[in-house]
Amino acid sequence: MPRRSKLEIRLTMLSSIKEGIDKPTRIMYAANLSWKPTQRTLTQLVRQGLINEIEDTNNAKSKKRYEITEKGLAVIKYFEDAKKLLPVDDIYNQI
Repeated sequence: MPRRSKLEIRLTMLSSIKEGIDKPTRIMYAANLSWKPTQRTLTQLVRQGLINEIEDTNNAKSKKRYEITEKGLAVIKYFEDAKKLLPVDDIYNQI
């Protein structure tokens, strides 16, 4: 099986956040990444306006969580529609 592209990893992270996985560690597990690449990618997604970072200051320790933005939802929809037009799985099966 080929390596995942950065796009695939980002889409996996966006989809998991859309589904309600909002804590960094859980997002890391959902995307099957290690900690540093997860942090880097989350920072990039925030910078691009695809997700929002929320500081939860209710506890003694402040905790981060993430929520998807309208722009992030639009990106997921765009690539889901593209997948319907050109099934990516068929391409990998032919190689």
